[in-house]
Amino acid sequence: MPKQVDHHERRQAIARALWRVVEQRGVTHLTVREVAREAGMSHGQLQHYFATREAMLSFAMDFASEQTSLRVGRGLQDLGDEPHPRDVLRLMLTEMLPLHADARATSRMSAAFVLEALHNENFHARARDGMTQGKLLVEQLIRQAIADGHIGSDRDPVTEAHLLLALTGFTTLLELGVIEPREALAAVDHHLDRLFQV
Repeated sequence: MPKQVDHHERRQAIARALWRVVEQRGVTHLTVREVAREAGMSHGQLQHYFATREAMLSFAMDFASEQTSLRVGRGLQDLGDEPHPRDVLRLMLTEMLPLHADARATSRMSAAFVLEALHNENFHARARDGMTQGKLLVEQLIRQAIADGHIGSDRDPVTEAHLLLALTGFTTLLELGVIEPREALAAVDHHLDRLFQV
């Protein structure tokens, strides 16, 4: 009896192959043919799962977001019941930075998607919606921390959310070796310490 193919698993394997192409060779090599080669399948086999480059890239971005969410979820479990909001925000921020192999792969995938989104209306809307949801989540966490007395009531949650998200700009500095991971983490911790001074 022929072996059953798990199509969802195969699509995830293709997404991971796409991440490797982006991570190792760059966005200019992001073609269906190149991803098929990296995934160890023929061009036609890959097109059985993704008819277009856009569909493949879209799935790979969704999968990257899902993997980041899973990493954050595991980190939250490690923080235990009712974690301090400072720890939650630190976890969310650091998982968006390329500080380990999985985060680096998903970070580079996100960067590739943003570049595509600049010239693709569908991608632009999806990227903007995803980032807006992330921003609102950070803002909500800060509002709750203010209400609970962890952050001073004089702080504006919208501005503080923007400042926290600006720290994800360390990605470029880390990728180009301008700063070391320990320096990025020190800056994140310093900013959070100041934010949570009451």
